Amino acid sequence: MRNTVLNIILADDDRDDVFLFKNAIEELELSIKLATVHDGDKLMKRLSQKTMELPDAIFLDLNMPLKSGHDCLNEIKESEELNHLPVIIFSTSYQQNVVDDLYENGAHYYIQKPPSFEGLQNVIKRALFLVTETTNIQPSKDEFVLTI
Repeated sequence: MRNTVLNIILADDDRDDVFLFKNAIEELELSIKLATVHDGDKLMKRLSQKTMELPDAIFLDLNMPLKSGHDCLNEIKESEELNHLPVIIFSTSYQQNVVDDLYENGAHYYIQKPPSFEGLQNVIKRALFLVTETTNIQPSKDEFVLTI
């Protein structure tokens, strides 16, 4: 992975999931600056601030208050300033029709939250590698869902 610091945003309203995500990032010993928001409205406000540096990747939960992850993804991909940002869907559920829609709407990857801490670390590391070391183009549909 690149030697520079990666700026990551995690948008998730589940405080336990945020805690686990932060711990997983810390234990990976990667150069990451992690910012968290707990609802979709705050995510979009943060991304629209001209004084803020845009993230290298966004981990986006789907079921959040005020504005859903689906709505955030649509706004990001419709925005000329934001549509290049890699959005990694990070959700507890898995429904094929939802995953298909997310792919069609421009998400880069889909991760179903793994049941183990080690699995969480592995899938985060893999996602970060893919969005930073590849051409940052949406993968083919058969590579869209990342598993442990």
